[in-house]
Amino acid sequence: MRNTAKLSTAVLAAGALTFGLTACGSGSDSASSDYSGPLVVAASPTPHAEILNFVEKNLAKKAGLDLQVKEFQDYIVPNTATEDGSVDANYFQNQPYLDDFNNKRGTHIVPVVTVHLEPLGLYSHKVGKVEALKSGATVAVPNDAVNEARALKLLAANGLITLKAGAGSEATPQDITKNPRNLKFKEVEAAQTARSLDDVDAAVVNGNYAISAGIKPAKEALVLESAKNSPYGNFLAVKKGKEKDPRVKKLAELLTSPEVKKFIEDKYQGSVIPSF
Repeated sequence: MRNTAKLSTAVLAAGALTFGLTACGSGSDSASSDYSGPLVVAASPTPHAEILNFVEKNLAKKAGLDLQVKEFQDYIVPNTATEDGSVDANYFQNQPYLDDFNNKRGTHIVPVVTVHLEPLGLYSHKVGKVEALKSGATVAVPNDAVNEARALKLLAANGLITLKAGAGSEATPQDITKNPRNLKFKEVEAAQTARSLDDVDAAVVNGNYAISAGIKPAKEALVLESAKNSPYGNFLAVKKGKEKDPRVKKLAELLTSPEVKKFIEDKYQGSVIPSF
């Protein structure tokens, strides 16, 4: 049976409130040692929950794992819910994003195993190739620090802008030293970048949101992030101390199994790339 719960906005807000009320008492060594019951994992709908649901349907029962998947539309509540124990683990993020999140919010989330990469892409409903972007074109980029920097690096790698030397994982438009097309940047929530395509000339969209919007990154991106030596692999994560949970270890094994690798390759056709 598919154990997936889609959370409403009200439930998401409640989860955030729960975190606010409990965060003061949630130190890095306070992860629960109760390993009974189902393993509840927070995930973005696509491709993370799809991959987890494949595991739940095809592999978990045989491995003796009771897996439940909760879908979240944003990049914040999965971590706060993992921190306060509302869920046991999450699967949606990469290392630069997690490092920034832990530093800014005082959470204690750690990676367990890297599963896949979703290449970031530049898309447009108005031009068919990057060279056709006109001077003064507006480009939507994610407004969180890590994904905005990642978007700007993608544009720089393809000659659209130049970033100052040393611009790292917190680069912003203020770090642009050359902008020959006089591009203008519209900062929006990562989940809204694909939806903004009708309102801007182009948008840099995270892979999971592109796929959710019916976009095929491997075919439709004007430019696509290279998978070579990428630090942006997406991983299963838990609150520090819960890595020892045998249910988590079992899920990590299943997520990096040959069956999951084949599922990813067959279903996503290069738009999601196995990292194992």
